[in-house]
Amino acid sequence: MVEQPFVGSGDDSEVPARGRAVQAFRLVRALLRHHKRTFFIAVGGAAVFAACTVASAAVVGMVIDDIITPRFVEGHVDTATVVSVLGLLILVGVVRACAVVVRRSWAGRTAWRVAETLSSDVVDRLVAQPVPWHRRQSTGDLITRAGIDAEAATAVLSPMPFASGVVVLIFLSSVWLLVTDVTLGLAAICVFPVLIALNVSYQRRVDVYYNTAQVELGALSAAVHESFDGVAVVKSFGAESRESERLSRIAENVREARLGAVRLRSTFDTLLDGIPTAVNVLLVVGGAARVDAGEMTVGELASFVYLFTLLVFPLRLIGFTLSELPHSMAGWNRIRSLLDGPIEPDPSITRQQGDDNTVVLDDVHYHYEGEREVLAGVDARIEPGRTVAVVGATGAGKSTLLHLIAGLVAPESGTVVVPAAGTELVFQEAFLVAGSVRENITLGADVPPDAVEAALAVAEARFVYDLPEGLDTIVGERGVGLSGGQRQRLALARALVRRPGVLLLDDTTSALDPSTEAKVLANLRAALSSTTVVAVASRPSTIALADDVLFLDEGTVVAHGRHEELMEQVPAYRGLIEAFEHDRASLDAEAAERT
Repeated sequence: MVEQPFVGSGDDSEVPARGRAVQAFRLVRALLRHHKRTFFIAVGGAAVFAACTVASAAVVGMVIDDIITPRFVEGHVDTATVVSVLGLLILVGVVRACAVVVRRSWAGRTAWRVAETLSSDVVDRLVAQPVPWHRRQSTGDLITRAGIDAEAATAVLSPMPFASGVVVLIFLSSVWLLVTDVTLGLAAICVFPVLIALNVSYQRRVDVYYNTAQVELGALSAAVHESFDGVAVVKSFGAESRESERLSRIAENVREARLGAVRLRSTFDTLLDGIPTAVNVLLVVGGAARVDAGEMTVGELASFVYLFTLLVFPLRLIGFTLSELPHSMAGWNRIRSLLDGPIEPDPSITRQQGDDNTVVLDDVHYHYEGEREVLAGVDARIEPGRTVAVVGATGAGKSTLLHLIAGLVAPESGTVVVPAAGTELVFQEAFLVAGSVRENITLGADVPPDAVEAALAVAEARFVYDLPEGLDTIVGERGVGLSGGQRQRLALARALVRRPGVLLLDDTTSALDPSTEAKVLANLRAALSSTTVVAVASRPSTIALADDVLFLDEGTVVAHGRHEELMEQVPAYRGLIEAFEHDRASLDAEAAERT
């Protein structure tokens, strides 16, 4: 059964305290499905702490009535009484300290374990979703769901055991105060709702300022980062003053939000500290009268005032816990919106498997959402072991064709047949993880060393052995320590170690010089004689090395044959190749001028 999310009103300042408490209960119940034991251990520790707090007040009264007062009045105190009362005081203190350790330790464990569970659930769901789903998402947003949102959702768990202990403390204290003296007890108890209301009111109002400050601080951070990144543009256009004014305005917004929070806190701190102090004075005055009338002892009055003083700070935890609720609910609802969403079907399962390394596309149609049809009835048959160059103008559907063969997207209609040996796609922009060369090639797979060496040889990537640590050299984030051509060759080696039935190259060798590119293609032909290679190409020298050319124009296959035949028989193809050659000549001329 899937736990359904519950959604707040969006403006929790209008939710009454009781409603927020109910929301907190529902949220905590949902979060603790798998971690109830550690949470209730923390709650138990908080309850013991509350009981010991009330007991400590009673023991303080015993110290005054049974030890201090007899010593001044009678001149002596029985040793056994001193030992027993002080022993009881020490025992209560030790138990109270242990309860604090248990409460904090297990509350922290609960929050960490729940956050870990939520993050793991999010990561598992992200892994289960196919590539088309990921392409519609924001990478930063997905990272936030697994990290910041998980932490936000569990923020309410840490103070929750203490808050529950405060409830127990208020109950036990009220009973003890009333038992000790009904008149003073009623006076003290009447202050509790006032203090709770003040705390809740303060937290609601100050949240607005803190949230605004956090948003403005994020805007300031983004603006500063942008300004530093674009420092060359700012200076070249003389926009320093404009940037300074822009950053100053955002900084002023942060300042005003922070000052608003400080002003509000100073007002409420005065009330939160002043009211209990005034009540304490009244309790002392009223208690003195009760002592004088013989209605209570000095020790009972002292323990009475002591307990009331101890209650003031814990009462703030209720307001603090409720203030964490909107933050936690926002993170929880964002996580649930992801986890409760359906897992989309994997496009790779729509492909049919053939008996050999032949690739067949039969009346394949595909279009991206809100765009024209990219592939409009593609028909093609690529024989096993052939190297086929996919050629076409920008927007002809070349990369989309490779993505369909690779199973990254599913055709809207038509069929795609690929070999059971699998397909491997190497993108033009080679992505490398911030690990070693070996890790980037194997990606955690158990690949024999000789297979890695063979793949590097075919990809003309033996340069890795000249790196400081060889295969164990750390390449840096996204392979920043390597050139574009080196990254492309490592990405190619990564695909080759898996011995695919079909190797798909999406302009993969574009960063290589023509001679290295020719070597790579010759190596592929020699080492992978049975592997079908389908390569998007725009360099005439690359196209000429292919066995066949698949010419795409506006999403359809215009021609499929040898390069020389298409140059003679297809004017559109000939014109495109001539344009490629002209562009290449222009680039070479510009490079020569720069050198």
